[in-house]
Amino acid sequence: MTQGRPLLNRRLADFGTTIFAEMSALALRTGSINLGQGFPDTDGPEEIREAAVRALRAGHGNQYPPGPGVPELRSAITEHQQRRYGLAYDPDTEVLVTAGATEAIAATLLALLEPGDEVIALEPYYDSYAACIAMAGGTRVPVTLHPHEGAYRLDLDELRAAVTPRTRLILLNTPHNPTGTVLTREELAAVAGLACERDLLVVTDEVYEHLVFEGEHIPLASFPGMRERTVTISSAGKTFSFTGWKVGWITASPALVTAVRSAKQFLTYVSAGPFQYAVAEALRLPDSYFDGLRADLRAKRDLLSSGLAEAGFEVYEPAGTYFVTTDIRPLGGGQDGFAFCRALPERCGVVAIPNAVFYDHRDQGAPFVRFAFCKRTEVLTEAVTRLKSLGTG
Repeated sequence: MTQGRPLLNRRLADFGTTIFAEMSALALRTGSINLGQGFPDTDGPEEIREAAVRALRAGHGNQYPPGPGVPELRSAITEHQQRRYGLAYDPDTEVLVTAGATEAIAATLLALLEPGDEVIALEPYYDSYAACIAMAGGTRVPVTLHPHEGAYRLDLDELRAAVTPRTRLILLNTPHNPTGTVLTREELAAVAGLACERDLLVVTDEVYEHLVFEGEHIPLASFPGMRERTVTISSAGKTFSFTGWKVGWITASPALVTAVRSAKQFLTYVSAGPFQYAVAEALRLPDSYFDGLRADLRAKRDLLSSGLAEAGFEVYEPAGTYFVTTDIRPLGGGQDGFAFCRALPERCGVVAIPNAVFYDHRDQGAPFVRFAFCKRTEVLTEAVTRLKSLGTG
């Protein structure tokens, strides 16, 4: 303590060590299979890894790359958006490369929010959203996705009711982590209509855009009136299984990109120089790569989901991402997801994450637990075998 006040900025007082660090340490200590944190246990395409090696050896990106990102990557991003979604962006004025989607979210919220601004976020939400809103001085307004008939659904009436004169922006995540929900065209059209009607900005986290098993991914920026008010965020980590490279990006109008860059330049300034060249090549991989990735993860989703159901969980099968949410109440023993996850490694040698950490309304998420299936098939098979012991223990 100095000058009679805590060292930590009071805006961050509620954010200690993340649950991911706690559960990963527990997995290491107990020798458990870690299905908590969402990172693959194998690397992505060999040719993309070699592209990074070539860039390093050729001296591409070993010094500071351009602030907005290397031109090769910015061009590849705009080509991707045009080819996949029919969205045309200028690589020089409408793209900004960031240190992963996490920095993109932080820089965007720091740039666009002022103290007292309200941010509507779909609850449960990725934990960095809450921290970034707090650092920007904004006020978090959760709109809860509710489980219904085996999936999570957005209540559009609840979303509309959450908007006040202080609302600055909606922070949207689809495909949605942790629930695996993929918002439909009708739901997205309603969000777009609300944003235009109330003159709101929208920030969309679309990092799981290529991991959709049912339905389709539709960028919100493609809806009428939304291109000029939407910051679209994505990254290479989830699509290409190189999460440690931390290469993300935003696409938006020149005015929005300029605003976000003003904040981003004082965070990392630049990062991941050689990896940017490799990601440019990755975005130009043929459709067969993206189709194969999706098929592989769909099979792993089905393997883990069926195993969890056989173990006694109620399973909410995801339409996208690489997480599956379960309800622990059918297993008996209450609805405390934290206690369940902390005991699970000793009970059967598997680590998961309690969904309550993703909620403001902790009671809403209390009985739900998230498992990641972005692991090797043999690892998931062994995890399923271990989890089945819960029904006999």
